[in-house]
Amino acid sequence: MSGLNISNFIWNIADDVLRDIYVRGKYRDVILPMTVIRRLDAVLEPTKDAVLAMKAQLDTAGVANQHAALCQASGEAFYNTSQFRLRDLASKARRQQLKSDFEAYLDGFSPNVQEVLDKFKFRNQIPTLVDADILGFLIEKFLDPSVNLSPKPVLHQDGSERLPGLDNHSMGTIFEELIRRFNEENNEEAGEHFTPRDVVELMAFLIFKPIADEIQSGTYLVYDGACGTGGMLTVAEDTLIKLATDHGKEVSVHLYGQEVQPETFAISKADLILKGEGAEAENMKYGSTLSGDAFPSREFDFMLSNPPYGKSWKSDLDRMGGKKDITDPRFVIEHSGDPEYSLITRSSDGQMVFLANMLSKMKKGSKVGSRIAEVHNGSALFTGDAGSGESNVRRWVIENDWLEAIIALPLNIFYNTGIATYIWVLSNRKSPERKGKVQLVDATSWFKPLRKNLGKKNCELGPDDIEKICGAFLNGEESEQSKVFPNDAFGYWKVTVERPLRLKVELSERAFKRFALACKDAGEEPLMELLEAVAGDIGAGPHQDFNAFIETLEALAKAHGVRMTAKRQKLIMATLGIKDADAEPVIKKVTKAKGPQEDDEALYGRYQQVINGKAVIVEYEPDSELRDTEQVPFLEDGGIEAFIRREVLPHAPDAWIEDGKTVIGYEISFTRHFYKPQPLRPLADIEADIRALEEETEGLLEDVLTGGH
Repeated sequence: MSGLNISNFIWNIADDVLRDIYVRGKYRDVILPMTVIRRLDAVLEPTKDAVLAMKAQLDTAGVANQHAALCQASGEAFYNTSQFRLRDLASKARRQQLKSDFEAYLDGFSPNVQEVLDKFKFRNQIPTLVDADILGFLIEKFLDPSVNLSPKPVLHQDGSERLPGLDNHSMGTIFEELIRRFNEENNEEAGEHFTPRDVVELMAFLIFKPIADEIQSGTYLVYDGACGTGGMLTVAEDTLIKLATDHGKEVSVHLYGQEVQPETFAISKADLILKGEGAEAENMKYGSTLSGDAFPSREFDFMLSNPPYGKSWKSDLDRMGGKKDITDPRFVIEHSGDPEYSLITRSSDGQMVFLANMLSKMKKGSKVGSRIAEVHNGSALFTGDAGSGESNVRRWVIENDWLEAIIALPLNIFYNTGIATYIWVLSNRKSPERKGKVQLVDATSWFKPLRKNLGKKNCELGPDDIEKICGAFLNGEESEQSKVFPNDAFGYWKVTVERPLRLKVELSERAFKRFALACKDAGEEPLMELLEAVAGDIGAGPHQDFNAFIETLEALAKAHGVRMTAKRQKLIMATLGIKDADAEPVIKKVTKAKGPQEDDEALYGRYQQVINGKAVIVEYEPDSELRDTEQVPFLEDGGIEAFIRREVLPHAPDAWIEDGKTVIGYEISFTRHFYKPQPLRPLADIEADIRALEEETEGLLEDVLTGGH
């Protein structure tokens, strides 16, 4: 029976046994731990007697630390010292006796298994199962002789194979299929999904194949900061060992992972325990990678991850002190002269923060350095304005020349989401031919359709598809599906473009009333009295030059003993000033000219004029309503100034660049580089369709008018 068939069998157990006792969304609370328990039990069955004998011997000798000896007796990284096998409990008739014996059976597992059971919180379910009188029935179902959850085959009496053994890879597939179905029942978010094995294999090849010839005999560390059930780590381990063996090398691989969901953490730890890797299982850590990094001082050779996307990380952010007070050196770094360069993204989506976490763990002293493959959705490519956390992460990555390639995957390749997904491939030891470049690969059309959907997954990457994608990546050559760009192709300047505030003043009765109220609110009644006194001298207007109006008012104010402070000028501007495109621009600042005007001074809002016979530099008040921004690509011929002269000044001659507000941003657009417009239909075809519609319409109209006769 295949892994998929076994997962269907277990799902049917849930429906048969748990229906009417649990809602479907809660089946997982029982079925996942029972699947693990049955798997553990099947593995331990052959050595059960040896373990019990060793336990008795150690107890008689008064040995306190028994773990190593009991593992040796079981032949595994775990054991069970209770008197029971799971099959011994199936025949228990009395509820309370079964409850007592089953709990004793669970208590007999080794401490590393106890952590797994605790994370499942399975003991909390036992009273419900006993009260409903279904615990024995549940155990019987998991002991069905037609299903083999043991890694060893079940044989006929003549020694031939009746049921094949179930390796850990297949066991992982069973867990992932069950969890996928449970997630569907619970309507899990799009970002909460498990990575199909075909995608994981591709990711492993993408990080290992480019340096296959450089792998040396030795120890390598592999890490996943959102490890789920641990599937990526185990596939990566198998791939690395095989590649090393093919190259005549012998490697030792140590796996490290962190997972915040207790159930999936339990499965990842159980998987490693079942593989006999007890020490490796201790490297699986429970908790949030973002707010509780379990490996703060570790560096890793290889990292793979599929972090949650479109999922809030606000609770993590709050635990870390909030966006303004966070000081974690993974996310607030020094870059491009900024000692507090922030990689902190919007709290509504933390996927890029997971990438920053992995980049902080790259090996800096080794020949191969670190290689990373991480899955993201499309928002990681372009979401976030220049200066935002998302853009800053992209900038940091690309300006450090760590990004090798991004591969666009086929749609509907994941179980619980059909959105566009991409694999980012990064390295801090790029090969010479890749330095200063980024490769984009459009692999959206390289897939095999599935005969039956698995959730939303309707296609898969066949071996030839994986080979095709890896080939395009390794060749690094231009083609219809592969394009190579210089790093600067993704950078841009976000330029703030200002235009002057143009105000006129009309001293009408209505304006006086408005000004009087404003002066009263501001405690500036003397200013109102001044204006009333000099209004006749100034005239009703309209005054199209606000600067001249203020100059006249200042002179008259001096004669009346009233000081025209900056505060009073702002009150006049805000209350009496009326925007008018034909008015003169309002002067903000006048400074002495130091020499002939330079060509670019006016571009930055510094205009040389002659006022009262003196050469001065005039700067105008900007009109916030006319403020705009322009995105100028790094590769723009002539840079920012040429762009503004060509694209802005012909339409707004009075515009200028606000110096000091230009921000650098990075974004990556697959659509721009790979979009293929649909060819226009021939006019003859369009005309034929129109005529056919006309004939059909006439026929319908005739039926309506004649009643169908």
